[in-house]
Amino acid sequence: MGTYVIETLGNLIHQTAFFNLTWGNFAMIAVACVFLYLAIAKGFEPLLLLPIAFGMLLVNMFPGIMLSLEEADGGAAGLLHYFYLLDEWSILPSLIFLGVGAMTDFGPLIANPKSFLLGAAAQFGIYAAYLIAILLQFPDKAAAAIAIIGGADGPTSIFLAGKLQQTGLMGPIAVAAYSYMALVPIIQPPIMKLLTTKEERQIRMKQLRPVSKLERILFPIVVTVVVVLVLPTTAPLVGMLMLGNLFRESGVVRQLTETASNALMYIVVILLGTSVGATTSAEAFLNLQTIKIFILGLVAFAFGTAAGVLFGKLMCKVTKGQVNPLIGAAGVSAVPMAARVAQKVGAEEDPTNFLLMHAMGPNVAGVIGTAVAAGTFMAIFGI
Repeated sequence: MGTYVIETLGNLIHQTAFFNLTWGNFAMIAVACVFLYLAIAKGFEPLLLLPIAFGMLLVNMFPGIMLSLEEADGGAAGLLHYFYLLDEWSILPSLIFLGVGAMTDFGPLIANPKSFLLGAAAQFGIYAAYLIAILLQFPDKAAAAIAIIGGADGPTSIFLAGKLQQTGLMGPIAVAAYSYMALVPIIQPPIMKLLTTKEERQIRMKQLRPVSKLERILFPIVVTVVVVLVLPTTAPLVGMLMLGNLFRESGVVRQLTETASNALMYIVVILLGTSVGATTSAEAFLNLQTIKIFILGLVAFAFGTAAGVLFGKLMCKVTKGQVNPLIGAAGVSAVPMAARVAQKVGAEEDPTNFLLMHAMGPNVAGVIGTAVAAGTFMAIFGI
């Protein structure tokens, strides 16, 4: 009886995670705790960081939660593996775009079409990072999947990695993209202040013109037709983004608008966030390649921010001081975080200066621009 009890206790003890964890697992658990702290205590985009951090915590204590059906001994795949399949199949990123479209007011972009130029300029970081990744001897498809991080758009990063069959890199790419989205308020302001003068940051912009209901309804339809005809592979992202916005602006499907922008959006964020976090097992994450991906992603994001600001300065010169260059930084597709940062930096110089709505134009343009960049890469590789 005593031997049986001892063996049973021994088996129970050896089934605990303590006997299976490596130093790498403990390191990743520590990183997860830092992310949880930033999300909860500091409020750094908790909707993104909290589920990602918790997924990271789970997989480094119990790797089986991400095992596929073939890998699982008991014949049952891990819970988060099924969530992750929805990432690989591009379902969750597309649904995120549906929710973003339903939540976002495209009015500032319609009122000021020149914002498209700022959104396009901010995509420079993506192509710069692609060239750098090629120089670092990443395969061309992997380089493209990594470079898209520069758009600060997690769903598009996941979408492109899946389409380019870079599923092995999807975890680090997605975590890098979402991390930089969350850290927009920290990364962007120093770049914005470095590239602008105090006088430029104080520029007041004219109030945007009113946008008619007809314009708001036609905009998502026209953009869908034009973009998808030119780059058909963007249909899942651009199509869902514009469908969500058409729900919002049509005024006849209030229930669909509320569902897409609230319940569905938050369900998808939970599934996507935890599954992305669960790709960060120590074995897959703690290596030189992951470090390169994070560095390249930061370079791409910094270049994109700088390009947007510099193009904003050019527009400021051309329009004789009518454009505040700060709104160019909002050309990355982190909606609405980048627009809020432009407002915050401008308000530091002049608390009565209201730039938020002006910055929303380039911000929305950046979402479309990053999706177009992803479609361009897919077209280049014949996908």
